Amino acid sequence: MSTYLKQGWRLTIKHLPVAVALFLYRLLWGFFLYRYVDSIIGPLLRRYPGANEPSQGADALFWAEAQFRLMKTDLAQPFLWTLAALLLSRMIVTPLINAGLFYSIHHAAAGHEGGTLFLQGMRKAWKPVLLLYWAETLLATAPLWWLGSRAWDVVRNGSSLQEIAVSILPWAAAWLLWIGILHLLSLSLQFGAVSRLKVSASVSGACRRLLPMAGLSLILLLFSGVIGAGFSAAAMGWAGLAALVIQQAYHLVRTLLDLWLLTSQYACWEDSRHIS
Repeated sequence: MSTYLKQGWRLTIKHLPVAVALFLYRLLWGFFLYRYVDSIIGPLLRRYPGANEPSQGADALFWAEAQFRLMKTDLAQPFLWTLAALLLSRMIVTPLINAGLFYSIHHAAAGHEGGTLFLQGMRKAWKPVLLLYWAETLLATAPLWWLGSRAWDVVRNGSSLQEIAVSILPWAAAWLLWIGILHLLSLSLQFGAVSRLKVSASVSGACRRLLPMAGLSLILLLFSGVIGAGFSAAAMGWAGLAALVIQQAYHLVRTLLDLWLLTSQYACWEDSRHIS
């Protein structure tokens, strides 16, 4: 396990410019999404009756008006269409970035000299990576309808919070396990796509290295959680600009850790190809 982490860290160092670009992409995406949601939620919250509202029924009137405007008018449609467009754009841009990153990692691990091949990888490997990403998303969200209806039945018929939690948590845990296994299999297929391997070889490598890849994920996710807690504690100790700088620095560190996880998983998957 430590060998894969070391190999992954060396690949991460080679892709520091890509890590900075990913950080800026996440920063801009989060900023514009936050500003858009705030432009919707902010005016609604300002209409909410305050504690000193003279009418006792002002709170109920606010919720009744909100329900009427959402259910009986087309007020929410422009916002829903905009959010759908943003989600679609994210589902297009993210696999393009993955294609360039995986292609560059593959060639860097093979001993390619020079800079990264990020843009070249986006041009050459975007089609299979895009299809695999969409397939993973579809299969991951497929059980949601059944899980949602079951959860609603449990909440409606449950007599206590503990009973509801006991009924829902096993299904939620199974769904998260399904998402994790599906992600590792999809990741292996994407690695194979940029390496121009057959699907059978990619799946075989994933099966041989499923547990080590999952172990790498747990190690770096726990490490990321510890670092995140440290940054949060530091940000709470300083107010104003210092806290903002600390929080943004954490996002940069988290991007590096995410890249380290990908490169370590690639090193683990690549090692499976040499196992007879």
